[in-house]
Amino acid sequence: MTHFVISCASCVMDGSAACADCVVTHLLSPARREPLDFDEDEMRAVQLLAAAGMVPTLRHREAV
Repeated sequence: MTHFVISCASCVMDGSAACADCVVTHLLSPARREPLDFDEDEMRAVQLLAAAGMVPTLRHREAV
């Protein structure tokens, strides 16, 4: 099973205007520094919720 680890600390969007409209910020606020570990099913659920307008989209962009 694939896991997706998403961390504000590794995101190039951290602190930008896009950060305020990201599902990770929405889920973690105010303790935003802990990484999220999604499995495939959880990631699919987040994408479906975002597509339905129920949560913001994922705006995470990994720094390379």
